[in-house]
Amino acid sequence: MKFITFVHTTNAAEAGRPPPALMQAIIELGMEAGAGLVETGGMSDTATVKVRNKQIVTDGPFAEAKELIGGYAIYDLPTEAEIVSWTQRFADLHRHHWPEWEGEITIQQLHGFGMPG
Repeated sequence: MKFITFVHTTNAAEAGRPPPALMQAIIELGMEAGAGLVETGGMSDTATVKVRNKQIVTDGPFAEAKELIGGYAIYDLPTEAEIVSWTQRFADLHRHHWPEWEGEITIQQLHGFGMPG
């Protein structure tokens, strides 16, 4: 089963930039995940396209700068319990290496539509 996780930072203005020790710990955790970790990366705001009887394009998805989706990871794991366990370990890295950070990590299962790639 494939899953995607999104890292939501709720205090971006106060937390600042992630420390190098956290980034190194994340790399090490990803290497430990082995074949289960498919892809990971950071994200930045670009635009939002809304549909309400017409299309409306606005800068970025967030109204407040303190809220940010800073990154994502895609995993291919056999069970939901395993993705929850990996996500808890990832969150613990934040608590240990970046105690100023506040946020949440959401998990969503990915479902393919059988479209050619």
